[in-house]
Amino acid sequence: MDAARARKIADRIQQVVAEMLERRIKDPRLGFVTVTDTRITNDLSDATVFYTVFGSEAERADSALALESAKGLIRSEVGRQTGLRHTPTLTFTHDPLPDTARHLEDLLAEAKARDVEIAKRAEGALHAGDADPYRKPEDRDHDFEDEEDESSERAGRSAT
Repeated sequence: MDAARARKIADRIQQVVAEMLERRIKDPRLGFVTVTDTRITNDLSDATVFYTVFGSEAERADSALALESAKGLIRSEVGRQTGLRHTPTLTFTHDPLPDTARHLEDLLAEAKARDVEIAKRAEGALHAGDADPYRKPEDRDHDFEDEEDESSERAGRSAT
């Protein structure tokens, strides 16, 4: 099967399912459901519909039950609107991607807040030792001159 055709059919199934959930399915258990993606096998026999539910874990569970009970009606409408000889079976799967993205955004915001706090603490801080503890070439020349002066002083003392 042509992958481009499979993608077009998956997109059409996604549109049909979203439209059905918005207009025709009146199950009170169905919460605020968003169809996020649809994938179909290359032989067009199975379609997986990914969705998210805005709300609590209980609302997510209720929406999953409502989708399962409406699966037959949705599948028959998918068959009618796609014109396929064999209507694919539908599997509804909760899409964890938005939840994962939200969790990552929360973690990044927390890290940014900590960075700001550390920057505030470091504003008035001073180095524990020298600001620049590394020797520079001019320091070596200066140290060498000091050593020559000390050695000549010692030589002068020992001659007396």
